[in-house]
Amino acid sequence: MENPRPLAALRAEIVEQRTKASDLAAEYYERIARKNPQLNAFLSLTRERALAQAERMDALAAKGDPLPPLAGIPIAIKDVLVMQGAASTAGSKILAGYRPPYDATVVERLEAAGAVLLGKTNCDEFAMGSSNENSAYGPVRNPWDTERVPGGSSGGSAAAVAADLAVAALGTDTGGSIRQPASFCGVVGVLSTYGRVSRYGLIAFASSLDRIGPFAGNVRDAATVLGVIAGHDPCDATSLHAPVEDYAAASDRPVEGLRIGVPAEYFAEGLDAEVRAAVERGIAALKEAGCQIKPVHLPHTKYAVPTYYLIATAEASANLARFDGVRYGYRSPRSETLADLYSHSRDEGFGAEVKRRILLGTYALSAGYSDAYYRKAQQVRRILAEEFLRAFAEVDAIVTPTSPVPAFKLGEKAGDPLAMYLADIYTVTASLAGICGVSVPCGTTGAGLPVGMQVLARHLGESTAFRVARAVEAAGI
Repeated sequence: MENPRPLAALRAEIVEQRTKASDLAAEYYERIARKNPQLNAFLSLTRERALAQAERMDALAAKGDPLPPLAGIPIAIKDVLVMQGAASTAGSKILAGYRPPYDATVVERLEAAGAVLLGKTNCDEFAMGSSNENSAYGPVRNPWDTERVPGGSSGGSAAAVAADLAVAALGTDTGGSIRQPASFCGVVGVLSTYGRVSRYGLIAFASSLDRIGPFAGNVRDAATVLGVIAGHDPCDATSLHAPVEDYAAASDRPVEGLRIGVPAEYFAEGLDAEVRAAVERGIAALKEAGCQIKPVHLPHTKYAVPTYYLIATAEASANLARFDGVRYGYRSPRSETLADLYSHSRDEGFGAEVKRRILLGTYALSAGYSDAYYRKAQQVRRILAEEFLRAFAEVDAIVTPTSPVPAFKLGEKAGDPLAMYLADIYTVTASLAGICGVSVPCGTTGAGLPVGMQVLARHLGESTAFRVARAVEAAGI
């Protein structure tokens, strides 16, 4: 497996003119040309825009001007985030050919920081999936074993970083869509606090759950990228006014004295034995580093999956109503009436998983059922959030497996959507609670597949999560 060069080292080479940003971009495009046909991590490339940005960074370096924090760093963007003039499909046929007239806020901030944006990465359609098999443009393959899934929905971004097709990448996480692919692909993935990163320019799945975060080859690089994209945005009413910390510097701080919670509910039946062993080695490494390990209890965890799949699908049914064949995106050629246009365009444009979730969400919101299902799910969501608040009164961070299993084979769960949903048990709780977390590699299975440890911290506790994740990384498990 590739071992991507650290972001800071690449930037230093560009600052000192030992490497040109344009040469670095060309190197990554050559690697994409070689590897992407097999992996299918990228759906489209933004070569002209990327090379123009690289040349700007080279010109600044040649003049000796100060360079921004991501100067010349090649980064990939999940295809649910819009880029002006670039194809933005959300992995769906219904948006084939859509080229938005504006940039997402996170795209603007990356470019302002000097990043070279290589292209758009493959994902489950509208970010709905845990395997990246739901993309209308074919599945992504895991670089560790191309017969296995990379995780989803941000599988293209995770695979791109794991295969060194990008130094870092942006993904989105609604119920685990950054953390689980990070675990499956052996990279670092970040779930930021809800509202920490602007969602302006994100093609919405579930608006109260969707979050944007980075993938990177190591904790410090992920922290650096989050520091660039975080912060208030007047274009997003849900973005927080809290100041942005120096996450990269925070990740360097020692963890001695931190209280680490271990919830028994995340180590119960259904957890793969090798995953358990790897995560327990990570916990032992934290204890060796001077952390105090404490049991914590999150007893309502067992209700998280049904709660999530009621709230997320309800919001999806509302958000995806806009894709009707009228204003943009796919329009069915066999429509004679307006009703036909809506029906045929959505039937032909949406894939099976998206249709399934629209139906589930529409049912949960329908007259006579919304109190029994959607309202009840929101009440359970509050209970789950309060459980985390009580736990964080006793500990500084909570550690769990990211996924109960390592990467599974392509097609293994495709015919059983319920089994696919249940695999999200360790990630959806943090999504519902709005807290932050990091998935960090903590070893491999006997078959050589990576395992991720999930480090959760309280709202706006990203600095703590990065500190703990960095300690696990430093242990070299």
